[in-house]
Amino acid sequence: MPRIVRTLPCLVAAATLALSPLSSLACTRVVYLGANDDVITARSMDWKQDVATNLYVLPRGIARTGEAGPNSIRWTAKYGSVVATGYDVSTTDGVNEKGLSAQLLWLVESQYPKFGKDSKPGLTIAAWAQYVLDNFATVAEAVSALEKEPFTVVTDNVPGEDRLTTLHLSMSDKTGDSAIVEYINGKQVIHHGKQYQVMTNSPTFDEQLALNAYWTQIGGTTFLPGTNRASDRFARASFYINAIPKSEDPVQALASVFGVIRNASVPFGITTPGQPNISSTRWRTVVDHKRMLYFFESALTPNTFWVDLNKVDFSAGAPVLRLDLGKDQRNTFSGEVSASFKAAPPFAFLGLKTAKTG
Repeated sequence: MPRIVRTLPCLVAAATLALSPLSSLACTRVVYLGANDDVITARSMDWKQDVATNLYVLPRGIARTGEAGPNSIRWTAKYGSVVATGYDVSTTDGVNEKGLSAQLLWLVESQYPKFGKDSKPGLTIAAWAQYVLDNFATVAEAVSALEKEPFTVVTDNVPGEDRLTTLHLSMSDKTGDSAIVEYINGKQVIHHGKQYQVMTNSPTFDEQLALNAYWTQIGGTTFLPGTNRASDRFARASFYINAIPKSEDPVQALASVFGVIRNASVPFGITTPGQPNISSTRWRTVVDHKRMLYFFESALTPNTFWVDLNKVDFSAGAPVLRLDLGKDQRNTFSGEVSASFKAAPPFAFLGLKTAKTG
């Protein structure tokens, strides 16, 4: 049975990626709870090399499989979504038409249940976030389903490396509800509540909360840790996401949240030898849940641009659309870009080529 943790106040969140041929991945995710039911979720994507990210519009009605061989979970997308990919083989970040957002981040401590022919149906870790976006309208609805463990998360070695892909999942919605899902010692652990505003990487979320309690006692106006380590980014993001003004102007609130996620970013070009959870920030996304805007900011381009989900056709049978961000996400866009997407085939989620029976 999964372990579920619930509480009431505020904390922090971060983000990252799915299966990929690279070795260094980190990220930060935060949720802002503002005035007039304003909820904004931001994340950074930190990675050693080009993540080959593009944006996709995925309509309702797409039939999917867990890509884990014959014993794979199957579903049809109930909701459309706008997502950011990793290598066009995984959904690493996104928001659906109901305002539910999902992010994947690296967590080296992750250990998933064993998968075999007698297990619950398999779901490739590359489609974990997409499963949530396709099927649920709120965090509470997602948690209620996930605690029943309808699938087995299936991971494999990072291509070209002798180590497993290890991730945890964050979710947030229009109400400000939030959840962090981890697999520790093969068991699912869910932290559910509005207080879970921040997520980064190692250590496990329980330990991150304990470390952050120390910095909360000191007080952010007195001293905050300044390194690019995950626990330090967690402490800074936790302080700032609750210290910024609760502006009734959504544009000012958005600017404040961008400031927080930029503060938790790692300057471009920096990697830390021996610490694979620390790499350059490649890009950032921000979800304005109330106005249904999805912002994207590349470290290598001068402009922040956004998708207005109210302008997107998510109806079943509508074409899949792709916004080509280019190598290192260098293609430059400005303003609202929904009209710049082009029809494209849906990307294929990376999974197991054959069923594993262990």
